[in-house]
Amino acid sequence: MFSSTRMNGNPCSLLYGPLEELQELAFIERPIRRSLKTAEEIDQLTVDEDLNDIERAVYLLSVGQEVQRVSVISNLPSLVRQNPAETFRRVVPKVRDVLNGAGAEIQLAAAASFLTILQDDIILIHTHTFSILKTVLLHLNHRDTVVSNAWLETLLSAINALPKETIKQEVLNPLLYQSQLSHSLLGRLATCRILGKVACKLDTHLVKKELLPLARSLCQDVELEVRACMCRQLESFARATGVEHTRNELLPELVELARDEEISVRLAAFDTIINLMEMIDGDDRLHVVVPMVMSVCEVSSQADEAVVASLSFQFGKVCSGLAGSLLDEEKGRLLQRFKVLCVAGLQIEGNQADFNEAMLIRCNCCYNLPAMMVFADPAHFLSELYPSFSSLCCDPQVSVRRSAAASFHQVVKLLSSNVHLVHKELLALLQDEALEVLDALMNHLEETLEAVLSRAENLVLDNKFPELLSALLQAELKVGGSLRWRLHEKLLQHYSCLARLLPGEVLVQHFSPRIFTILTTNKVLPVQREAARTFCTFLRYNRNHEQRQEMMERLIQELAQGRSYWNRLRFLDVCEMASEIFSRKYFNKYFLITALELVQDPVANVRYKLCQLLPRLRSSLRLPADKQLLQQLNFCVQKILGREKDKDVVATIRKTVLELDKMDLAEPYVVSLQFNKRQERDLLDQKKEKEENLLLEMEQLERQQTEGKLNSEKHMERKRRDSKTSLLAVKSMSVSSSGATLSSSGKEMRKAKLSRSRSLSSQPTKSKPTNADRPVKVKDFSSMSGPGRSPMSMTKDEPLRTAHFSTTTQSTSSMPVLIRSNTTSLLERTSILDHGASSLDHRDHRTTTLDHRICKMEHRNNMKEQITGTMDQRDLRTATIDKRDQRTSTLDQRDHRTSTLDQHSKTRERGCAIKDNQSRKLSINRKSNSFSVQSGRD
Repeated sequence: MFSSTRMNGNPCSLLYGPLEELQELAFIERPIRRSLKTAEEIDQLTVDEDLNDIERAVYLLSVGQEVQRVSVISNLPSLVRQNPAETFRRVVPKVRDVLNGAGAEIQLAAAASFLTILQDDIILIHTHTFSILKTVLLHLNHRDTVVSNAWLETLLSAINALPKETIKQEVLNPLLYQSQLSHSLLGRLATCRILGKVACKLDTHLVKKELLPLARSLCQDVELEVRACMCRQLESFARATGVEHTRNELLPELVELARDEEISVRLAAFDTIINLMEMIDGDDRLHVVVPMVMSVCEVSSQADEAVVASLSFQFGKVCSGLAGSLLDEEKGRLLQRFKVLCVAGLQIEGNQADFNEAMLIRCNCCYNLPAMMVFADPAHFLSELYPSFSSLCCDPQVSVRRSAAASFHQVVKLLSSNVHLVHKELLALLQDEALEVLDALMNHLEETLEAVLSRAENLVLDNKFPELLSALLQAELKVGGSLRWRLHEKLLQHYSCLARLLPGEVLVQHFSPRIFTILTTNKVLPVQREAARTFCTFLRYNRNHEQRQEMMERLIQELAQGRSYWNRLRFLDVCEMASEIFSRKYFNKYFLITALELVQDPVANVRYKLCQLLPRLRSSLRLPADKQLLQQLNFCVQKILGREKDKDVVATIRKTVLELDKMDLAEPYVVSLQFNKRQERDLLDQKKEKEENLLLEMEQLERQQTEGKLNSEKHMERKRRDSKTSLLAVKSMSVSSSGATLSSSGKEMRKAKLSRSRSLSSQPTKSKPTNADRPVKVKDFSSMSGPGRSPMSMTKDEPLRTAHFSTTTQSTSSMPVLIRSNTTSLLERTSILDHGASSLDHRDHRTTTLDHRICKMEHRNNMKEQITGTMDQRDLRTATIDKRDQRTSTLDQRDHRTSTLDQHSKTRERGCAIKDNQSRKLSINRKSNSFSVQSGRD
């Protein structure tokens, strides 16, 4: 069951396997040993150190090995920068000699070096153009395709800097012979590209006369690659010759190429026509371009994927250029075709090539989506394009989602106030698992957040706002937990825009603690520096004084005065960033003194960094305002010079002292470059200081507005309370006054009844009442009317009172005479008194009847008072439910009702008073009549 090698007891075979495998390993190691250089080879590669760069390059190009020659040719641009004259006189001829018969590696290095020299404008092209151009043209037709293309790119770059006469003589003359069919395919392809490049440099007349016939002949070439290449170069000819010549000469040629039997030629013609859309008039668009586009859209559904990919890339430009020439039906067909392209390949399974083509089509749809929004009108985004956009943002392929994230900021700008429609897609891209998607979104995150947060006015009160904050924080945590520190640095750089877009409370609560944690815990220095910059930006744009003070205290306590020297180093980084962000005044007030205190730090690294920062600190000082701070800085330098023992710190402080000596703060301004830079810094500092003062004014204004709102709310609350209490007081006073009036009148009437009954009950018990007591009783009865009587009743009772007082006076004056002359018997007096008593009893019965009626009236008044109280309670309940703006009218209505009830109660009281007066009049008349009868009898 086991092989012989495993059954073998050899320990070597057990550990390392069969012997054949060991031999293979030994065979692999042999070339490594042979690749080591011998002493002779090392001597050949050694160069004299006394040679300069030019001499060393000439020596290596002459006798050096291939690797040394490649190194010299690759280093040719640096030699040209150092000494261009000697390089072109001695080195470039040697390079030209080396290129003859050289391999592909040297050829590619030389092409790249010459291309760098031409693109960077290192030399004056008019001086040394001949030497470079002859070398390029000499190797343009190299047998190797890669080398030939490299030299072609160098020539095309050189054409941009060459004069017209040189182009005519050195470039155009060879082209007239290379375009013959006898030449190679690569030569004809190079001719097509050179013609397209040269057409933009020469005069229109020369292009029409000499270059255009050659271009037409190449458009009819037997090779499809040549026809396609020349077709793409016709765009340069059109722009060089003008609109009229394009319409008459080039457009028919392009239409003919669009009917070619090869797909690549048709696609080239289609792309060229779309690129020349602005140069085609309305009639040609309607009769030529629109039918061609509609046919391509219809045929592309069954054609090759390359056709569909090209159409998807040009779709936005096509729709934008033809928007004014299309009917509504044609617009609908184009929109429908775009929707189909957005989901291409998602529902059909195919091979890997088809899968890649479908993914490319969806990426092109992401690129063209903003143009399609303009074509379909952003107002119809929700109904027309939102499903396609949502599908692209949630595509299963990372490259498609990355393309959607790259164009997201343009979609948001076009949506304007309807930006809330894509809130879900923004959260999905921020929370995407692939960091490539987040990287694409970070490139324009500031524009995206500015559009989202500025257009949504009530976003702070909306439930979508916390979701956005959470997504931003999660994105930072995800990137911070990865190894892509450059992406983390970019994210922190773009998060600084939140200082202008979010309130200070939100930043202090959510973002500032996280940024501070990154500043103190992250180990990547670029990320720490960007975190310091972002934290300083948050600090600068915060308009709350308490929050700024709290952030500064945290910087000083946890960084400047922290236990770890790492944190103290980070504070110096913060000072460096703060000197760029804040004005000199703010920096000197909050950062400078704390930074200078680190001169006594026990760790040499902190003192070393402080020495490097001293020139920047001193540049923030201006005399004579900062004289004391300058003295403290000089004292700090002297302390380091006198006490420092670390050699690195001593060397650094000596260099710093030399730099500080050059900075004379009291020196008058002179017209120089240094003065201009300093003046620019001063202007920038003044601008920063104005912005900081403006932020302080905004803070004070917001505080005043907040206090004004609080005071107005308190005043309104006090007003409401006063209105409620006044309403309740008025109602209670009205109820109490009416009740008091009725109760006082009832009490007075009861007192009158009681006194009357007492007087009448005491009258029969007396044997002979005196006449002097009677008027007193009448006066007392009349005085018992109380305050409930009206003035009218008082005036009506005056004549009755006078008559009654007159009769009583007369009776009292005549009574003694009658008594002395009385001769009747006691029985007669007794009978007379009994008759008077019976008449008085009859009157008392009538009085009780009146009292009973009065009690009924009082009972009715009490019932009405209860009803009024119930109505008042209902009014109070209604008043609590009514709105604030209706409370004044409700109070007026209640006052009106109260006044009405008071009038009713007064009317009832008057009625009762009138009835009481009438009953009193009757009783007084009866008493007077009885007294008169009795006196007559007496």
